[in-house]
Amino acid sequence: MASSTLVLLREELTKYVGSQVGKLAEKAGDKLTGVTTQLTDVAENGGKLPAIGGPVKAFAADKAKGVKDNVVDKAKSAVGRGDSDRKAGDVKVTSMIETLDVGVPLRIAYDSWTEYEQFGSFTKGVQTVSKNDDVTSEWKAKVGPSSRSFTATVEEQVPDERIIWKSEGAKGTTKGAVTFHELAPSLTRIVLVVEYYPAGFFEKTGNLWRAQGRRLRLDFKNFQRYVTLTDEEPEGWRGEIRDGEVVVTHEEALEAEDEADEDQDDDGEYEDEDEEDEEDEEEDPEAEDADDDTEWEEDEEEEEPRKAS
Repeated sequence: MASSTLVLLREELTKYVGSQVGKLAEKAGDKLTGVTTQLTDVAENGGKLPAIGGPVKAFAADKAKGVKDNVVDKAKSAVGRGDSDRKAGDVKVTSMIETLDVGVPLRIAYDSWTEYEQFGSFTKGVQTVSKNDDVTSEWKAKVGPSSRSFTATVEEQVPDERIIWKSEGAKGTTKGAVTFHELAPSLTRIVLVVEYYPAGFFEKTGNLWRAQGRRLRLDFKNFQRYVTLTDEEPEGWRGEIRDGEVVVTHEEALEAEDEADEDQDDDGEYEDEDEEDEEDEEEDPEAEDADDDTEWEEDEEEEEPRKAS
């Protein structure tokens, strides 16, 4: 009796499991058919496979991608090249966009960046920097176990706004732009955009830019720490460069700033003098009245002895 009951239970369990497996297989087949249909439409019509996860998620993803692409395009325009300019056979360009906020005024952040010779004191990637003139400088950097030397040329530089440069070396070319944005009197946002064009078999195939990119990001943060914690106020370079040529020298810029400060001081003195004149005019009637009262008192005192005599 017991054995027959066990056989019956085993048969029922086998039927149940078989039916569940069949249902799961049917559902999987339906999903696979739907995906296959979508892939076929993509292949035939050149469409785009919609995101899985509902219409709201797909819409949000498309919007986020559009915002990101817009920001990247604007950042790349600062270095004068976009993906649309790339032609078949061109070297693959690697881009990097970084943003940092530093707790110092705009001028201190900008002036600190222009002191290239100091970079070797707080970064690990830059070994030495020597300026040839106001436009070009020689850099020696360490990437992994090897060193790289290159010449950097400033193409555009506007005080407290932006610096755009290009560097040439035996192992590749780099284009870069750094911009400065005042968020508050003691808070500045720095945006760094760099594009790397490798040269040589090892540079192209070894993807050495990954190491360079990591080093650049870390040194960018090292600059943030340096400019925030240093006690010395940087002198910086206040000149202006357009199309690779100096249009305003450092000395001329400082003279212009001094003249502007003097004009502000003069305006302040004139305002103070005007205020003093107004105060004197307001006080003069009272003083005149007091003088008049004193004169009348003196006249009365002189008249009294005369009457007595």
